[in-house]
Amino acid sequence: MTIPIIWVDAFSDVAFGGNPAAVCLLEDPLDDGRMQSIAFELGIAETAYLTPSDDPNVFGLRWFSPAVEIDLCGHATLASAHALRENGVVDGTAPLTFRTRSGPLRASFAGDTIELDFPADRFSPAPLPDELLHEWPGDVVASGRTGFFAFVVLSSADAVRSYEPDLQAIAGTGAMALLLTAAAGPASDADYVLRVFGPNVGIDEDPATGSAQCVAGPYWAAELGRDRLVAHQLSGRGAILYVRPEGDRVFIAGHATTVLTGELC
Repeated sequence: MTIPIIWVDAFSDVAFGGNPAAVCLLEDPLDDGRMQSIAFELGIAETAYLTPSDDPNVFGLRWFSPAVEIDLCGHATLASAHALRENGVVDGTAPLTFRTRSGPLRASFAGDTIELDFPADRFSPAPLPDELLHEWPGDVVASGRTGFFAFVVLSSADAVRSYEPDLQAIAGTGAMALLLTAAAGPASDADYVLRVFGPNVGIDEDPATGSAQCVAGPYWAAELGRDRLVAHQLSGRGAILYVRPEGDRVFIAGHATTVLTGELC
């Protein structure tokens, strides 16, 4: 059995930007071991597996990093919606619903952009983990935890941009990933910046992280007094995300670009 696979750069309108995701279009579910093996073989931040349902606009969706199954992934959800439309599985006129480990998630199309409807994930304030106490002396504005992220707010975008991660220290916190963020500053066309490091899920630095906006978006909306935000992820590949917190939901929009298509044997 061959499996159609589409390699998509999510949160980028050009190839080789944003975050790559491999989207596998399945007719029937695969066993967990094979899905994890494929994700390890591909070696990118996420591999997404889509299965159809009786409703043409509803799909099962699971995500795997090279190391583990992921509970919530924004860029691979955006890539999945893009792949379904690009390959003519859906026409893009109706919103899509994805059945996931984090409940139903929705994606809608507006021209060449895709908007995701995700749950907000506010952090609980907490001191810096001991492992990170000496990483940003004098620069920490706020810190806390979610079920997935260690969350750290720094005093400037430059502090986020110039950080050289101690991956061993980050892994030692026990968090699945570190979300580092700061206000973008008045000279920027963004509202906030961020970087995400996930050694505990097999991703040293994630190029573009949709799920991080579920935490950072509500935080910066409250801090800046804005309900529509632009986020720049300061990874080597770079990414732009449009974020709209609304109650217990966060809407995250961006572009996606197909890089290659093929078949898994």
